[in-house]
Amino acid sequence: MLLGVDVGGTFTDAVLVGADGTVITAKSPTTPDDQSRGVLEAIRAVLTAAGISATEVDGFSHGMTVATNALLEGRVAKTAFIATEGFTDVIELGRQARAALYDLSAAHPAPLVGPGDRVAAPERMGPDGAIRALSPDDAASVAATVGELGAESVAVCLLHADRHPAHELLLGQALADALGPGVHISLSHQVVGTFREFERAATTEIDAALSPLLAGYLGALTAAATDAGLPAPAIMQSSGGLTDIDTAASHAAFTVLSGPAGGAAAAELLASLTGIENLLCFDMGGTSCDVCVVAGGTVQRTGGREVGGRPLALPMVDIQTVGAGGGSIAWCDAGGALRVGPRSAGAAPGPAAYGKGGELPTVTDAHAVLGRLPGPLPGPIAVDLDAAYAAIGRLARELGMKDGRAVAEGIVEVADTEMLRALRVMTVERGIDPRDFTLLAFGGAGPLHACGLADALGMARVLVPSAGGVLSALGIAAADRRDDEARTVLLAGGALTDAALQEAAAGADEVAWDVRYEGQSHELTVNAETPTVAGVSAAFESLHADRYGHTDPDAGIEVVTVRRTRRTAGPGARLSNPAEDIAGELPARWSSAKRARRSGWPTAGARAASRPAACS
Repeated sequence: MLLGVDVGGTFTDAVLVGADGTVITAKSPTTPDDQSRGVLEAIRAVLTAAGISATEVDGFSHGMTVATNALLEGRVAKTAFIATEGFTDVIELGRQARAALYDLSAAHPAPLVGPGDRVAAPERMGPDGAIRALSPDDAASVAATVGELGAESVAVCLLHADRHPAHELLLGQALADALGPGVHISLSHQVVGTFREFERAATTEIDAALSPLLAGYLGALTAAATDAGLPAPAIMQSSGGLTDIDTAASHAAFTVLSGPAGGAAAAELLASLTGIENLLCFDMGGTSCDVCVVAGGTVQRTGGREVGGRPLALPMVDIQTVGAGGGSIAWCDAGGALRVGPRSAGAAPGPAAYGKGGELPTVTDAHAVLGRLPGPLPGPIAVDLDAAYAAIGRLARELGMKDGRAVAEGIVEVADTEMLRALRVMTVERGIDPRDFTLLAFGGAGPLHACGLADALGMARVLVPSAGGVLSALGIAAADRRDDEARTVLLAGGALTDAALQEAAAGADEVAWDVRYEGQSHELTVNAETPTVAGVSAAFESLHADRYGHTDPDAGIEVVTVRRTRRTAGPGARLSNPAEDIAGELPARWSSAKRARRSGWPTAGARAASRPAACS
């Protein structure tokens, strides 16, 4: 039996998968104050449903939002930042680009490390090696200075350390000797490994600031799991693969997209089981909606992105997230317009329809009023129609409307518009025609919106998995172990040869390349079937044409970074074939979006149909 647990903003999902493909699921409200409580409650629920004991679980995999929430909320460890002398303010100077081009009042988030906790290292590496050597005495002096700051964690980012890490290693040892094992140390070349100083520095700062918090959470969870008879958990990384608990605790930055990556892993699993290789994946939970693309059976990945306005230069699943979930709160703005999100009712108190004291109207309440929640919901939660009608009614009065049902329809439409934007960002804006894809709708709320979104995008087919409400947890349970490494190589002109590419790719199960035309400042990540100049060039030209609508055959290319992935068989490799329980009886679950729309939404019966007037 394999156990996967995914922590969302509203619910914590648990899935048990048997060797014969049997899938057993359970949900429990997320406990924001201590996510491990909700995890253990969900585990107890799924073990009870399966009728087995914890000792019968062979593998335990976990995706969570601990690092994400801490980063967004600013709950971080006191951190010191060490940089090359003269460059200690790189995390504040950034790229000197506006946060929003036409909004002069918009600002980038402040660095996690203030000016008083930034320390200069008397050294200088150049692209070809040491220009000013760092002596052991100087390293010890820097470590002593950091010790006086009382830091819980230290981020070290020296110039050109991605190619020449000797000075960072010397500082790391000096810090360990001076500060002891109670202080976390993040060295930039071990976290990132690629060039561009600001992105590498910002990522290392995040890694250092979050790691003590995540290590504490994972330590407590592991102890509780061990006491319960469960194996130690493997942790889902942002790249969509599992890693061991020690690696995750040491590098929290690897897990910032841990939860959403589980959904992407599940989408890849479904693509392999069903043979449907092109999927536009739409995961709508209680707090947010995550969108990703599976093309040719492989989820799209990226070498970095921003989270909460902060750059993370790490391999991760290419996901677009918007604050539109079942628990997203509907409200009236200063101009009298209806708005939805990004604030969420979360797990406590949750939507009004959950009957747990919530009074603010949410997307879930709108669906309840429209008769689309027959109930009871997983949890188990009985749908409180009276509370839902009351919440929507209060918003209707605020908007100056008498028809509460029209307000509910408006809430759903506004939420659809926000999610449609994310779907178009991942497809149309990148040269991908969504009409060539199947919309994979999952998450607790995803299927409720799937047909409307498919119609808007001109998509003909929607796939709703049987285990759609907990699909991210299932993806976590069956994911591979994955080790990602990125190194800047800068191969161009005479240095760009088949032999150089093959050497860079050696030992990897999968290889991707960051490529650009000579003279460009940013790259596209491409996959080539063979590590040859011709193969990489062809893949780059094709992607450049798709993304930008043109190519430049006369310009030379430059291979900037090689991205290597090593996989070891994950727990899911032991499954015989879980297709039936995961995907259901496939032919019966395919339908035209328009045909599904004509058949009408499921209703809660005459009781719901007779109630709209109560909204006013």
